Amino acid sequence: MKLEAVIARSHGKTVYRDGDNCIKVFDEGYAKADILNEATNQARVEETGLQIPKIREVMMIDGRWAIVSDFIPGKTLSTLMAENPEKTEEYLSLFVELQLSVLKKTSPRLSKLRDKMRDKISQAALDATTRYELHARLEGMKRHSKLCHGDFNPSNVIISEDGTPYIVDWAHATQGNGAADAARTYLLFCLEGKEALAKRYLELYCQKSDTARQYVQKWMPIVAASQSVKGNEHEREFLLSWCNVVDYE
Repeated sequence: MKLEAVIARSHGKTVYRDGDNCIKVFDEGYAKADILNEATNQARVEETGLQIPKIREVMMIDGRWAIVSDFIPGKTLSTLMAENPEKTEEYLSLFVELQLSVLKKTSPRLSKLRDKMRDKISQAALDATTRYELHARLEGMKRHSKLCHGDFNPSNVIISEDGTPYIVDWAHATQGNGAADAARTYLLFCLEGKEALAKRYLELYCQKSDTARQYVQKWMPIVAASQSVKGNEHEREFLLSWCNVVDYE
């Protein structure tokens, strides 16, 4: 494997291209269990028939773990939106349709979203009263077993050269309530300072899925608390600020 052409960098990992291979190399401090879980998640999602890069192997490269999968030539939806702002509505509509196609699938061997959120809320830097309220709200939400991506944003959708959309980065995949996944996507747009896009995304999601906006909004404090455990200080402050808010407009 040649680690020369860098595709992307993020916290704790670097992604390379080597011919038809996409090689995600993790830093030495990255937890082995998390890496193997990510590979397992992706393999299980493959079984659903969704258009995603196929896992080829998990290996060690120079003492670091790496996941090798198909390289998909193309551009991310995020890039296409930036390059063609006049098509933002078209791309956002496609984005929501893709998310709904994911939520129609099930993968019973994936971990449960509810269990993950329960653990994360317990770890959040919140007072006991707020944690209690969030736990109570979580337990009161409907129990579903839909396939949830967990980090569904335009940079994780690649439009291939023949126009086929592929969904990548299944590290956070779980099974659970689709409205929680939508709340996470909404917050991701807000974290990037794209409030107008977040609002339009939520409108389209609720319209296409026939979901009440208020129902997705009920998930936002829960999802924000769960996601606040990771990320930089700025993100934590932003997410924690959502945890004490009951109603959203």
